[in-house]
Amino acid sequence: MQSVLLDTPAGITARLGWDPKLSEHDRKRILAREILAAQLHVEERAIRLEREAPTHFGFHTQLIAEVDGAEVPLAIRNASFRAATIVAVADPAVPLGLDLRDAHPDEATLFQMRKHSHLFDENDLGKLLAHWTRVEAVRDADGRGARVAADHVRLDSPLTRGWIPDRKVFYQLADLSRDGWIVTLAYGALPIG
Repeated sequence: MQSVLLDTPAGITARLGWDPKLSEHDRKRILAREILAAQLHVEERAIRLEREAPTHFGFHTQLIAEVDGAEVPLAIRNASFRAATIVAVADPAVPLGLDLRDAHPDEATLFQMRKHSHLFDENDLGKLLAHWTRVEAVRDADGRGARVAADHVRLDSPLTRGWIPDRKVFYQLADLSRDGWIVTLAYGALPIG
């Protein structure tokens, strides 16, 4: 599998990988091991990865890592789209949300994006994708995902911050796009100290 380290904010590490021959589950495990091995200075084979138990239908499970039987105190988030996967690792106190897609959405996806985007010019594909990926990353960081309607997400005009009005949490937004993949990271405040 090909993978690249992405340019992320301090305290967050992310890798993007793609391989149509590997399953989503294999890709996210490989990427998580690459990141954790580098951060923890251990061999990749020393890292055991398990999926958390789903809490309800539609819950997107995340990975939990162990080294020598001890849980690694880092949060692992992931997102996949077709043959690509992104994995981000950070302190568990940092809310993270990811969105990943290619630059050529199909008609059904375009219909959904236009229905919820409320942009003045929904025919500008670049702006529509930038807006939509940020909305999806904020929904992912919030933790409620699809239980929050996409049109409830608010973004500032430079598309650098997002929030959902019923919570007093603001997320910074970072464009991590690379190699034809549109990647957006939403992240909360880093812990102090």
